[in-house]
Amino acid sequence: MTRLSTESYLSHLRTESARFREVLATCDPQARVPSCPDWSAADLLWHLATVQRWWAEVLGARPARPEEVEPPRPEAHDDLLAAYDGWSRDLATALEGADPTEEAWTWSDDHTVGFILRRQAHEALVHRVDAELAAGVSTPIDPALASDGVHEVLDVMYGGMPPWGGWTPGEGLVRVDVTDTGEEFWLRFGVFEGTDPDSGTTYADEEDFHVVAPPDDADVEPDVVVDGTAEALDRWLWNRADDTGISVAGDPETYARFRAIVGTPIN
Repeated sequence: MTRLSTESYLSHLRTESARFREVLATCDPQARVPSCPDWSAADLLWHLATVQRWWAEVLGARPARPEEVEPPRPEAHDDLLAAYDGWSRDLATALEGADPTEEAWTWSDDHTVGFILRRQAHEALVHRVDAELAAGVSTPIDPALASDGVHEVLDVMYGGMPPWGGWTPGEGLVRVDVTDTGEEFWLRFGVFEGTDPDSGTTYADEEDFHVVAPPDDADVEPDVVVDGTAEALDRWLWNRADDTGISVAGDPETYARFRAIVGTPIN
């Protein structure tokens, strides 16, 4: 698929970050966040504040990884908002004019500024949705950003693979069709294996999927087709909405395998 432009990602990062702040400025700080039930609205505010602080520091230290230091959390809601304002501004400033191809540390196998820019635009979007859920309001998502978000959540958040892992393709194809933008994404099931060098956890025969190119043979059909608008799919895949507006056709067993993967929480 064609990625959004650097200018578009940066604009969306600013817009979604500003909307997130606008909602939480008037929301009860103790309101629960339905999509993150362990969090209050104040916890959500602090989370995105520290996330944006961290990535601003990563960009400032590039290509090295900076030392992680947990900042003290303010008690007063106004002070939380002030901390968020400063760190959100720092992130946007660090990204403004930065070369997206420049090397920077990331947890992905894509070690570029562009990965951070795209990821943080979607991070701000998803948490803006969380903030609105906490406040009991809702505003639309830009279709182009949401369509890119469908690809990102499938390819990076669910289908990404750390450098220490290995993946063996298997049987089963799913196609996700974005009805309002015309994008379509093919997924192939496979088996992930590897040992995390940090935690020592070993993964063996763990089923997941990767986003793959469409089959060369035009006669090959997917086992399952999932379709919906960009916004409906993006919210649903992030477990921020139910399946209203989502249509499914094909093999029930294959769809159950798909749902077993995308129904798990994203770290």
